[in-house]
This record gives sequence, structure tokens and C-alpha cells, in this order.
Amino acid sequence: MEKLVEGVHTFRSQYFANHRSLFRHLAERGQKPETLFITCADSRVVPNLITNTEPGELFLVRNVGNIVPRANLPGGTAAAIEYAIEVLGVTDVIVCGHTHCGAMQALLDPASVEHLSFVKKWVAQAERVRAIVNERYGHLGPAERMMAAVGENVLVQLENLREYPFVSKRLDGGTLHLRGWVYKIESGEVFSFDPAAGQFVELGPPASAGGVRAELDR
Repeated sequence: MEKLVEGVHTFRSQYFANHRSLFRHLAERGQKPETLFITCADSRVVPNLITNTEPGELFLVRNVGNIVPRANLPGGTAAAIEYAIEVLGVTDVIVCGHTHCGAMQALLDPASVEHLSFVKKWVAQAERVRAIVNERYGHLGPAERMMAAVGENVLVQLENLREYPFVSKRLDGGTLHLRGWVYKIESGEVFSFDPAAGQFVELGPPASAGGVRAELDR
């Protein structure tokens, strides 16, 4: 706790002191983020750090396993998604999974969370992912199956998002875009799903900068 208190004082005396006008603007005019960023609660995933964004630029939704509940299961995550799209008018939604995800490990090995009733019930919402992994990647080893689960989970949550009427309406109107990302903790790389290629490809520099295309092994 002492480290956190010290951090607050450092924030006030350094970052806040150098960005007073930004925080005054946010306080007086409210937030106008362009992106809803849905990711895991994992402490190793820091969205603003990964994307190099300032306060007010991302509307964050975090939960265990970056799960988007089905549209018929209202709750805090669904409420946040609705607010971001209907009130804040975000134009992009990113669902970002990550490597070494405890939720995906629990999904592939349900017995490991048998004693955690809330975790068990929450992760059960993504049971479809386990079925996909067993069907398509059953021949792979544990590490490869885990990576496959991370990517497939992102895609399943994007499908769940499309079930929300206010999401499908904006998608049909061309005013909303959905994107699936996977963040590799060990390398700092971010991979984005390319529907045309049917693969997660590295989110590198713009093509004009000569970026190299790489695929996420799933």
C-alpha cells in the first residue's frame, strides 16, 4: 500500500502537474473516447501503456477473460458496452485477449477452478471456446492449445457483441467497427485478426513504413 500512496503523490507532482490543462478539459467537457477497449482484468495487461494513449482516449471494460456476455445476460459489462456505444458514440470496439491468460487455462481445465464458484460460473460463459479448441486443435500440445483458446475466445466474444441490437445497427450503418486483438505479454507484440486471411497478423507499422507481416500461431 505504501508503494501505491507514493505513486499517487508522484502522479500529482509529475504527470498531473505537466498535464493540468488536459485534466481540466476532461473535467469540464467530459469524455469523448473514440474506442471501447474490452480486455482482461489481468494486471499484466495495461491498455493505455500498450496503445500509448492519454486519459480520455479509451473507454475501458475489464473482466476475467475479456468475456462479452450474451445479449440476453444483462450485467455490468453489457451496461458499459451499451453506454460506450449509445451515449459516448465510440466508433471502434476492440476485444483484446492476451497470452498466459488464467481464464483460458480455467476454461481448458475446469477442474482447476472447481473450488472457485464465481470464477467457474463466469468462465462457463465461454464454454463454446473449449468446444472449438477440442474440435479443431485437439491434436496440438498444451501450449499450442492455450494459444488457440486465446485467439478463438476473442473471435467468440466478437460474435457475442454482434448480437446486441445497438451494435448490429451501428455495424449495418457503417458507423462502428469491431476488431479482435491478441497481446503477447512476453514480446510486447499485438496481433489483429484479419478476416480476409482468417488469421491474427502482427499489428505492425503502416504499410507505407515497410512493416513486416507476421502471423500469430494458433
